Amino acid sequence: MKRKLFGIFVLSIFIFSLNAQESRHLSLLECRDMALQENTKSKIAHENIVASEAMRKAALAKFFPKFSANGAYMWNQKNISILAEDALLPIGGKAADGSWTITNLESQTNNTIVTLPDGTKAPVDNNGVPFDPRVNPEKLDLNYAYLPKDALEFDVHNIFVAQIGVTQPIFLGGKLVQLYKIAKANEAIAGIQSDKANDDIIISVDEAYWRVVSVQNKLKLANEYESLLVRLNEDVQTAMDEGMATKADLLRVKVKLNEAQMSRQKAEDGLVLSKMALCQVVGLPLNTDIEVDSINMKDIHLEQQELDMNSIWESRPEIQLLEQAEKIAKAGRGIVASGLMPNIVASANYLWTNPNLFNGFDKSFAGMFNVGVVVNVPIAHADAILQYKAAKHKANVISLQLEEAKEKIELQANQSNQKVAEANHKLARANANIANAEENLRLAQASYEEGMLTATELMGVQTQWLQARSEQIDAAIDARLCELYLLQHTGKL
Repeated sequence: MKRKLFGIFVLSIFIFSLNAQESRHLSLLECRDMALQENTKSKIAHENIVASEAMRKAALAKFFPKFSANGAYMWNQKNISILAEDALLPIGGKAADGSWTITNLESQTNNTIVTLPDGTKAPVDNNGVPFDPRVNPEKLDLNYAYLPKDALEFDVHNIFVAQIGVTQPIFLGGKLVQLYKIAKANEAIAGIQSDKANDDIIISVDEAYWRVVSVQNKLKLANEYESLLVRLNEDVQTAMDEGMATKADLLRVKVKLNEAQMSRQKAEDGLVLSKMALCQVVGLPLNTDIEVDSINMKDIHLEQQELDMNSIWESRPEIQLLEQAEKIAKAGRGIVASGLMPNIVASANYLWTNPNLFNGFDKSFAGMFNVGVVVNVPIAHADAILQYKAAKHKANVISLQLEEAKEKIELQANQSNQKVAEANHKLARANANIANAEENLRLAQASYEEGMLTATELMGVQTQWLQARSEQIDAAIDARLCELYLLQHTGKL
């Protein structure tokens, strides 16, 4: 029973491993497309583009009116009283000479104000007796009006306020324009960084892809070389059995064969690791068994380019980023300069209150419109002047960095163009060497079969052939990478 369970367990693991080992054939363009779609850096760059686009729209919205609504409630412990006590107000009228006069309260014989023992004041009648005008209004002299304290007491225990308003900037010294320029430059930077991230992804994909191609061809070469040595080992063994070769000859061949087998094993391990690296870049599971396109080493020929530096500068992301940084620095200088200019803002509001301020603090809602303009004129701002000078010099620094970057990019592009020419020459020499090595191997093999060449001499020719083939693979891959870097450095990737 245990053996059956163990067999089922082993079989399930075997089936799972077969399913896990997916096999896919990928071209270079397919690898690039997969990496650009799945790479996290590309997704982050896309999110930055969307965010910067929203910020640019937000900066544009600052030019338009802003609407707002506010509400408030307040509870007060006490009411508001305008008078500290009851009062008599003199009544004005025309004098005998026709002028307007007001009765002098203290000079009247009637209704003279006296202070009672409790501190309150009251008028007196014709008999000199104080009286309450609210109780005996007929005793009050007609030259006076009685105003009780509670008549001017307002209930403000519960206050409600609501407001709807609109604010429109008219002139802020150009600050809004400069802020929009900065937001627009940041949006452009996000796009440039996205393109640069895509370029970096393509570079990493191509490097991983050509590494797989290189190791794949090296493995193929190792198998061919091992086959030659296996055949030679069999021939020497046969010759030794017939007495035409020594055991030392056979041992030398076996040593070379062992070295070839070790080299093949290293190439197989290197191919597995290289494929894993490519899978990681393109977003595939690491255990995916992928096959890549092989290349014809002899058909590779690269063309040098006529370098148009103006076009290269325009297409290089480093220059584009510095140009946008220069725009941001100049806009920052403009923002500082706006602090030295007048600011004009207009506003319009509608206000509701309860108590009703327009009807004797009545317990009802009432409102009114108001429209206004605020003007702020800076007069003496030494700090803003110094900040403007600092911003101006920072903008000059970026301009100098831009010129320096152009010089370095020109040198880099010319060096890459020269490396393409060197790669062509190197590949041409490698192709010529492989042609000679293959012909030399054919002649040596024929000479060995005719007994004119020893096994040791034949192995030397085979080693030369192996080295020539390996150099050809390295030259071809190096040429592809030189072409890749030239496209990158000229902004054509």
